[in-house]
Amino acid sequence: SDCIAAEQLCLLDSTCNGTYRTLESCVLARTRFLPLDHQSRDRCLQAELVLGNSSLLHCKCHRRMRRQEHCLRIFWTVHSTDATNPCLKATHVCNLSKKCVRLRTDYASICTKGAGSEDMCDRRKCHRALRNFFEKVPEDFTKTILFCPCQDERCGERRRKTIVPDCSFQYNTKPNCLWLLDSCLEDHICKSRLADFQQNCQPTDMSPDGCSQHNHAACLQAYMGMIGTPMTPNYVSNFSVEVSLWCTCESSGNQKEKCDQILSMFESNKCLGEFHRTTDSSYLQKNSIWKHVTLDIKGREHEYAEPWATST
Repeated sequence: SDCIAAEQLCLLDSTCNGTYRTLESCVLARTRFLPLDHQSRDRCLQAELVLGNSSLLHCKCHRRMRRQEHCLRIFWTVHSTDATNPCLKATHVCNLSKKCVRLRTDYASICTKGAGSEDMCDRRKCHRALRNFFEKVPEDFTKTILFCPCQDERCGERRRKTIVPDCSFQYNTKPNCLWLLDSCLEDHICKSRLADFQQNCQPTDMSPDGCSQHNHAACLQAYMGMIGTPMTPNYVSNFSVEVSLWCTCESSGNQKEKCDQILSMFESNKCLGEFHRTTDSSYLQKNSIWKHVTLDIKGREHEYAEPWATST
């Protein structure tokens, strides 16, 4: 459909209407170089995710159509982007695949409902939707979204929030890592994937790449397999590629050593690729597991920016 018709349909729906107006405000602030606080950036990110399931995402404009300028304004509102942001580009690459955008929108809509509130967020449904995304969408898309290289906070924030961590990753208070492990071992999927992760991401000082299996691609795949389980890992900040579990080893008593081992599976795992060292994109693309990430899918990352409908 053309973007004017798609906008009219959106405005008739209260949820779509409010989300679209939010996105308009975000785009206006961006074009005027107005600073946004973290809460505002959160709203902008969620608006982009939610609108991924509307007819606005795939709308087009026709040359010489009436109200062409209005149509183009709608298109570029929905497809607003920063060309220097690899994670935003990765999102638009996902939008080229019907399966990728559908399953990404599915988990986003489920995980953002009540996100940040343990009483409202349905973590089980959120985890199931995340697993569905990473299991069914080709790795060229999932890796590009999850491991996009960043050199600034804005890009890093988008990368960290890929899995909607307010619901899928964080609790209001950090649980003990031993409790997190027990929760995983009581879940057949998590238990199996943890065994896979431990086998494929086992670190060693005897290997130049820090990986006992000498297979970073398998480790990367096993890491993605942990997302959507009780032991979901994620980036810990917007400024680095350090990953961890959301848990603590305080008050672990005589099991402190075991608890520390659980944390170290992610925090200081050499097989995961020296995450603590740098956020420089050239380093990430040349070293460790990052060199297995496909960052350019046959040049298709530019296709999203075509507003014109195909002539018939």
